[in-house]
Amino acid sequence: MSRMGRVGAETSAGWRSFVRRRTAVFFTFFFPVILIVIFGALIRTDPTGEGLFTEPAAYYVPGYLAVVVLFTPLSRMGSEVARHREGSRFEKLATTPLTRGEWLLAQTAVNAAIIGLASLLILGLVILLTGAQIAFSPLLVPYILIGVICFCGVGAMLGSYTDSQDGAVAASNAIGLPLLFLSETFISLSQLPGWFEPLVNLSPLTYFARGVRAATYTDATTPAVAGIDPALANLGILTALAVVAFALGARSIPRTD
Repeated sequence: MSRMGRVGAETSAGWRSFVRRRTAVFFTFFFPVILIVIFGALIRTDPTGEGLFTEPAAYYVPGYLAVVVLFTPLSRMGSEVARHREGSRFEKLATTPLTRGEWLLAQTAVNAAIIGLASLLILGLVILLTGAQIAFSPLLVPYILIGVICFCGVGAMLGSYTDSQDGAVAASNAIGLPLLFLSETFISLSQLPGWFEPLVNLSPLTYFARGVRAATYTDATTPAVAGIDPALANLGILTALAVVAFALGARSIPRTD
């Protein structure tokens, strides 16, 4: 069987495994919907112009998308790798032609399909519930895809180095929650202490948020990087980080258990 055939077969198996877990399917789509309803529809802009959620609704689109681009790969990949380790499945995988990189690529494809559907739902709800005026840029597709690749790599590392599925999920939440709010998604740099800015720049999610905002929010003030359009420049940075994260994630997956 060719490499594409192996990856395709594993992707198909991974997709069927996901849709059979009704609870996972429900919460994958339910969690971002709840955030949009709470933050977008129930919590209104502060009329004094101070505090959280003072920007137009379109400003927060990257944050809503980041919920699924960040949390879904971290939790799904982390728990999937940990589950395979607990069931000695990587030991069986080592006896097949499927490599660790191909296995991770197949799982990433499944996550990309799930998150692509969730992103369409999120964009529709943001427009419907908040009245956000979004510019539909073709760059949204590569941003979501590359973001998924990046955080699937991180999730694979979490699943490889934690001691159980529970540990992987706990680690993904412990890492994901701070990143979600401290990566220029819902909270701008002006609302954070000056000394914290270098830490914000270490987060891959920051470049996702900056780039998506530059591509979809017409009033965005995202600065150019080395004279390059911010939507393209941040995509380039995110791509480089995704390549590193995916390579490290594939390398961290154990050959045996």
